[in-house]
Amino acid sequence: MPHENYSSVIQTLNDCMSACNHCYDACLKEDHVNMMVECIRLDRECADICSYLEQAIARGTPFISELAEVFAKICESCGNECKKHDHEHCQKCAEACLRCAEECRKLVA
Repeated sequence: MPHENYSSVIQTLNDCMSACNHCYDACLKEDHVNMMVECIRLDRECADICSYLEQAIARGTPFISELAEVFAKICESCGNECKKHDHEHCQKCAEACLRCAEECRKLVA
C-alpha cells in the first residue's frame, strides 16, 4: 500500500517525535534532572522509534503491522511516564505519545 495512504499516521509520528525531542531537551534543563532520567530515556527511545517507523512506512515496509505493535507499546510507555510529571512539556509530550500509540494500534492487523 502506498505511503500516501498513511499520511495521518505519518503526521502523528512526526508530531510525537517533535514532542519527545522537545520534552527531552526541556527535561535536561530542569532543576531536578535526576528525577527526570526515565522520562529523558523514554523520550529519546520514542523519538527515535517514531522517526524509524515514519521512514519505514515511506519505504513501503511489509512489516508495518509488526512494527506498529511494538512501537505502540514504546509510545504508550513514554506517554505514561511523561504524565507523571507536572511540567507543561511533559504533559504535551504525554498527549502526543498516547495519540501516537493509538494511531499505531490501528495499523496492527
